[in-house]
Amino acid sequence: MSSTAVRSVAVAAASSALTVVALRRWQQGLSPVRADLERRRDRPVAPGSRRLSVVIPAFDEESRIGASVAEVRRALDVVAAYGGLEVVVVDDGSNDDTSGAAERAGADVVVRHDVNQGKGAAVRTGVLAASGRTVVFTDADLAYSPDQIPGLVALVEEGWDVVVGSRRHTDTTTLVRARRLREIGGRAINLLTRAVLLGQYRDTQCGLKAFRSDAARLIFSRSRVDGFAFDVELFHLIERYHLSLAEVPVAVANSSRSSVHVVRDALRLVRDLFLVRQWATEGRYDLTADDLLAGSGPAGVGPVLK
Repeated sequence: MSSTAVRSVAVAAASSALTVVALRRWQQGLSPVRADLERRRDRPVAPGSRRLSVVIPAFDEESRIGASVAEVRRALDVVAAYGGLEVVVVDDGSNDDTSGAAERAGADVVVRHDVNQGKGAAVRTGVLAASGRTVVFTDADLAYSPDQIPGLVALVEEGWDVVVGSRRHTDTTTLVRARRLREIGGRAINLLTRAVLLGQYRDTQCGLKAFRSDAARLIFSRSRVDGFAFDVELFHLIERYHLSLAEVPVAVANSSRSSVHVVRDALRLVRDLFLVRQWATEGRYDLTADDLLAGSGPAGVGPVLK
């Protein structure tokens, strides 16, 4: 049997195990947690020295990161004029001069990982380095055009802790479709995440998400997954800390150039989903008494889900 076939069998076996777990959780009636997330709370103005930080994780993006930074600035010039804009690029151990190209393009903050750690690690580094009252992360290929970001910022400023794009939303526009294999993989991922998440979500993997700065710091200071499953872990922490969440439609133009390898990354994602469940059971995501006394996270964060 070829190595690809072996990996495919492994993915199928692990997926079957997670699907059984997901079915049991659904039968236990745990999905009502979604109603809790969809309640917007009144929050004070989020902390931060600028209105918005846009975090762009990048790996071997020397050829296009400059144009991406320029396009973000062009699309968000009104935000920059009224409250301030910060562009944060995280070079995740690139083999080319991604960080230099980002600096030459005028990124406000450029952080470089010495070695490639994964998208989750790059986003975490960028979010924790950001100074905006709202923090958005998006992909370097700008598959989600940055002129959509002001709408997410407005919702965060209206009181939502987290606003996520959804490619499965009924109002989403797909300008360029993804390859068929990636579409199937994305739908399978959404099914498997039900083994980890209590709520039901149209799309956990969309590369456009916005956060209140304090909610972002609460979530990303406790996130642990470095790879593609980091999005699922974010949703788990949003549920766990009783943060509010809004899903919104997006316009997406899928790039023909992608660093995603379906079988390899599916194996890693399934492994990380099991890890998230294990870490949750072990209490590694629990807030401590010191956290609560220090007011970690947005005012009014509820008790931790068990």
